[in-house]
Amino acid sequence: MKDLMTIRGFVATDVTTSTTSSGAAKASFRVGVTSRRFDESSKAWVDGHTNWFTVHGYRQLAGTIGCSIRKGQPVIVVGKLRLSTWEKDGRVYHSTVIYADAVGHDLSLGSANFTRTSSRPALSLVEPPREAEDPQAALGPFHDDPEDHDEDPRDDDGQAAVLIEDSNGDLASLDLETGELADV
Repeated sequence: MKDLMTIRGFVATDVTTSTTSSGAAKASFRVGVTSRRFDESSKAWVDGHTNWFTVHGYRQLAGTIGCSIRKGQPVIVVGKLRLSTWEKDGRVYHSTVIYADAVGHDLSLGSANFTRTSSRPALSLVEPPREAEDPQAALGPFHDDPEDHDEDPRDDDGQAAVLIEDSNGDLASLDLETGELADV
């Protein structure tokens, strides 16, 4: 049995990214989930109570959350719920955290463009290409687009860099360790 839950709400904070002590990328944000009901007496929809969740995503999910999710957007989150309670200075505190397995935009309220990330491990994205034994294979695949002829982007250390298009349409370098974007 899996203890997964699904919530649907709006991103309430900017996404914060960091790296755990073990070196894994982490992205966090808050989601507000407000129930709505139709009030027969006023013939209008009214908002009910708002529940607040902190969402944590790790590793590759952290990188794609950092690149894709923005404050105010409608999202659907699937993950494991953890409730915590503690007491400090005579007050009782509660936290509600979802450790996300999946995060996506709620397409019933808008549209989104999806770009699939590589299924290869992140470290293989920066490995130099192997030399081909067959000279014809060394020429690589046939390229139709002029963009395909550009040189491989490299970072300051000469390593292959991963470039993605940010929300403004500008190219940004993706830090494979933290999942954060840097200007090119």
